[in-house]
Amino acid sequence: MSDIEIARRAIKKPMNEVAGRLGIPEEALEPYGRDKAKLDGAYLASLDGRKQGHLILVTAISPTKAGEGKTTTTIGLGDALNRIGKKTAIALREPSLGPCFGQKGGATGGGQAQIVPMADINLHFTGDFHAITTAHNLLAAMLDNHIYWGNALGIDSRRVYWPRVMDMNDRALRDIVVSLGGVANGFPRQGRFDITTASEVMAILCLADDLADLEKRLARIVVAETRDGKVVTAGDLKAAPAMAAVLKDAAKPNLVQTLENNPVLIHGGPFANIAHGCNSVIATRAALSLGDYVVTEAGFGADLGAEKFLDIKCRQAGLTPELAVVVATARALKLHGGAEEKTLAKEDLAAVERGLPNLLRHVENLGKFGLPVLVAINRFPTDTPAELKLIEEKCAAAGARAYLCEHWAKGGAGAEALARAAVATLDEGKAAFRTLYADDLPLAQKIETVAREIYRAADVAIAGPAHRRLKTLEAAGYGHLPVCIAKTQYSFAADPELRGAPTGHTLPIREVRLSAGAGFVVALAGDIMTMPGLPRVPAAENIRLTASGEIDGLH
Repeated sequence: MSDIEIARRAIKKPMNEVAGRLGIPEEALEPYGRDKAKLDGAYLASLDGRKQGHLILVTAISPTKAGEGKTTTTIGLGDALNRIGKKTAIALREPSLGPCFGQKGGATGGGQAQIVPMADINLHFTGDFHAITTAHNLLAAMLDNHIYWGNALGIDSRRVYWPRVMDMNDRALRDIVVSLGGVANGFPRQGRFDITTASEVMAILCLADDLADLEKRLARIVVAETRDGKVVTAGDLKAAPAMAAVLKDAAKPNLVQTLENNPVLIHGGPFANIAHGCNSVIATRAALSLGDYVVTEAGFGADLGAEKFLDIKCRQAGLTPELAVVVATARALKLHGGAEEKTLAKEDLAAVERGLPNLLRHVENLGKFGLPVLVAINRFPTDTPAELKLIEEKCAAAGARAYLCEHWAKGGAGAEALARAAVATLDEGKAAFRTLYADDLPLAQKIETVAREIYRAADVAIAGPAHRRLKTLEAAGYGHLPVCIAKTQYSFAADPELRGAPTGHTLPIREVRLSAGAGFVVALAGDIMTMPGLPRVPAAENIRLTASGEIDGLH
C-alpha cells in the first residue's frame, strides 16, 4: 500500500482533541478545514516564561537515492515517546512544491509514520508558502517601481541583489532579463528567480521571534546598492510594513496530527542545501513550552541541516538541544560504499562496511557541538540480520549506540527502543551544547572552520570577487553574522560524486550573498543552484486526480 493510500485511511481526531494532548485550549485554534489549524498569536505570546521541554534533533547521513527516512524517523520517534507516556510534540518543516513535483517527493513521512492530511500538507496546505512568495515578490516589484519612477535613492541597476521567487523547480528562470519592451516597462537589467525555499523572506519567517521582530528583520533586507556604494534596504523602499501584513497569518504555526493522532507543529520550510534548513523558531519555542519532549529535524545530512540548526538557529534563538539522533539505512550505506542501486536488495556486508565512515563521521561531527548522539537504523524489508548487526557493532565500537527502528512498518511501536534510549540519555544530563565558532571570528575563517571541522576539507578556495565581498561585508558591520554554506547535499565535498567520507578535497566558494534580515551570510560552494531543475522524469507526471476527486501519485 502506498503512503498516500495509508494516509487516506487514517482515522483522524478532531483538532481540539489533538490540541488537547498538549493542553492547547480550543479557543487558541484557528481552524483551516476539519484537520488543520493555526495557533493564535495571542496564545503563543502567553506561553512565554513556561518551563521548556527537552529538545531532540533528528538528522541523517548524507542522503542518497535509496532514502534515509529522516522525517519518517522524526515522526516515529515522536509517536514512540508518546506511546511510552511522555508528553511529546513534533516540530517539522513544511514541504516545498518543487521536490513534490520533482524527484524527492513530499515531506510528511512514510508508511505508518506519517503526518496527515498528507496531500494537503504536501500541496497548498494553509497558504504559508504562497504568502512568503507574495511578500518576496512585492519587495521586488516595489524595487523596480522605485527605479522606474525617478530612482530617488540612486539605485545602481547593476547592483540589484533581490531576485524574484516561485515555489517550483524551473531551471529556465535561473538567469533572466527583466523590463524588456521599451520605456513603459522600465529599465532592462539582468535578474533571476530563486525557489521560494531559498528566499530570505522564508529564512526571516523561520528565525523571527514574533510579528514585531518579523517586520524589523524584513526592513533590514539589503536589496541593492546605490551608485556611490551605499546599501538600499526594504526599509528604505518602505516595503516592510506591507510585507509583514501579507505574512500576518503565515507567521502562525500550523497544527496537524500523526497517524497515531499525536500533535505536530509544522511551520516554514527553507532548504538545507541552499538555506538554513530548519522549521520556525516560533513553532519550536511553542513546542518546547507545550511538551516535555520535542522532536525536530533539520534538512538533508548532518553536515548541512544539523550544522545550520546548531550554528544559526540555536545561536540566534538561544535554543539548547540536548540530544542528536542520526538516521541511517543499510541501503544508503551500501550506496556510500560503492554498490550499484540495482543491487541494494542483496546482502552486501562489504559495501555496508565501506559506507559506514559516512555515518561515523556525522556522529563524530555532532560530538563537536557537545551533544550526545544516538543512531537510528531505519529498517527496510530487504535488510538482512547480518547487515543490521554489522551497523550496530561498528557504531558501538565508535562509541555510538545504534537502535533498530521499524516505525515505517509498525508506527510508534517500532521505535520504542530508540525512544527509551533517548529518555535515558536525556536523564543522564551530559549535553553541553556549544556552537562551532565564535561570533567575532572573521567570515572567511567561519567558512574555513565549517569546511575543516565538518566537511573535512583540506583547503577552501574563495574566488576573488567572493573574497572581496566578505571584506566589504565585514567593513559594513556584518562580520559578526554566522555563515550559511550552500552546498550539495550528496557529499561532504562540493562534488556530489564523492560519496562516503572524502578527505583532502577543496571547498570552492564562488559567490557570497548577504541575508541581513535573516542574520547570516550565504556562501555558495561549487555548482549549487538556488533554483533547482526538474529531473528527466518528474514526479509531476504521476500526480493526478482520481475519479472520486482524491489526489493520487504523491510520494
